[in-house]
Amino acid sequence: MTRDVFNLAREARMTILETIESAISTPREELSEYAPRILTVNIPVERIGEVIGPGGKMIRSIVERTGAKIDIEEDGTVYITSTSAQGGDAAAKIINDMVRDVEIDEVYTGPVTRILNFGAFVEILPGREGLIRISDIDWNYVPSIEEVLEVGEEVTVKVSEIDDQGRINLSRKAVLPKPEGYVERPPREDRPRGGRPGGDRDRGRGGDRDRGRGR
Repeated sequence: MTRDVFNLAREARMTILETIESAISTPREELSEYAPRILTVNIPVERIGEVIGPGGKMIRSIVERTGAKIDIEEDGTVYITSTSAQGGDAAAKIINDMVRDVEIDEVYTGPVTRILNFGAFVEILPGREGLIRISDIDWNYVPSIEEVLEVGEEVTVKVSEIDDQGRINLSRKAVLPKPEGYVERPPREDRPRGGRPGGDRDRGRGGDRDRGRGR
C-alpha cells in the first residue's frame, strides 16, 4: 500500500515536470519585468535611524517614490519587495546612497534646494546637502546666483572640502572646462579693521588713555 502511494506521487511529479517543460524548456535568464522580487541591502546598524528618518519620514518617502515595500531588521538587513524591477532597483539605490560616505574630490549630481545671496545648496545624496559658494559657481564672474541657477535645477558638482563639523563645500566650476586664456583673479584683500572712519585714530587715543591710566 505504501509503495503504491509513493509510485503515485512519483508519477504525479513527473507529470507536473513534463507539463512545465512543455511550456518552457529552460529557466528564463531574466525575471519578467512584472515578476515579484525581493532585494537585500545591508547597511550599518548605526545608520538605520537615517534610513527610517524622524517618525519614519524618510522610509515613507522611499516607499511613495518607488512603490516598493521596505522592511529593516535590527542587524541592518533591509528587505525590499517590489512587483517591478525598476521600483526595487530605485529603492535599493536610494538606500545605498543614504548610507554612503561623502568623499572629497568625488563628483555628484543633484537638485538645487536653496539659494542664498552667498551661495546655493545642492542635495548630493538623499538627505545630504552641500554649499556652492558664489565664487565656485563659474569660472567667470557671477553677479547674481539666480542668473545661473534656480531651485530644483539638477547640477553636477565636485566636493572641494568637508570641514571639522561635517559641512560640505562644493564647486560647480571644478567640473566645467576652464576658459581659454583664463587668468585667476587675485584674492580680495582683507578690509582694514576698524569698522568706521577714524577707527584707527580712535583706537590710538584709547591706547593713550589706557597708557595714561597705567601710569
